[in-house]
Amino acid sequence: MTRVALVTGGVSGIGAAICHRLKSGGYTVIANYFGNDDTAKAFSEETGIPVRAWNVADFAACQSETAAIEAEFGPIDLLVNNAGITRDSTLHKMTEEQWKSVIEVDLGGCFNMCRAVIEGMRERRFGRIVNISSVNGQSGQFGQTNYSAAKAGVIGFTKALALEGASRNITVNAVAPGYTETAMVEAVPQKVLDTIVAGVPVGRLATPDEIARGVMFLLEDDAGFITGATLPINGGKYLA
Repeated sequence: MTRVALVTGGVSGIGAAICHRLKSGGYTVIANYFGNDDTAKAFSEETGIPVRAWNVADFAACQSETAAIEAEFGPIDLLVNNAGITRDSTLHKMTEEQWKSVIEVDLGGCFNMCRAVIEGMRERRFGRIVNISSVNGQSGQFGQTNYSAAKAGVIGFTKALALEGASRNITVNAVAPGYTETAMVEAVPQKVLDTIVAGVPVGRLATPDEIARGVMFLLEDDAGFITGATLPINGGKYLA
């Protein structure tokens, strides 16, 4: 039976590239999104991948929507927690809402989604989870105490859940992308972006498909001896 994969934040950028790779690999893919209906509709029409809308920061919605997907498509064996937001500000100017919203989506979303699928994976004694962190969760970044904290938390969450799932053939890994050609990065002022690229040893941004390739590797059935790892794909910007 074809394995079912769910990708959060899956209709654009890195998430869309992951969905494309998974579908090409023969998986049944469902893409989650929130708040960008036109983009989601165009993505689904182009790829034939079904899309479902809910906020990963909403625990109850994650439970109900995941159950609905499994009722329609079958058990979710592969989960990619890619949904994320930024609300950049230096800490002395950051609002409580800017802090909470990033933590609740970028880190809380990992908990909510993993909690929704982990019991089924344990019962079936199989699962592949990949959580998308960030180079800034490893190195820190000026003006991103909220985002860096959330993405660093994703790495710690990944390691702990990997230990819990190992005996049940559930692998849990993180991918930490560097700066990538996505709408989020394109919104950065050009002068700032030029400085960022100048600090990347390979001298360019990543493409979404380069990140997706690493994610796909960790999701394969035969990647069962890799768990609790963080795969950096950052062009040499940060060497852990």
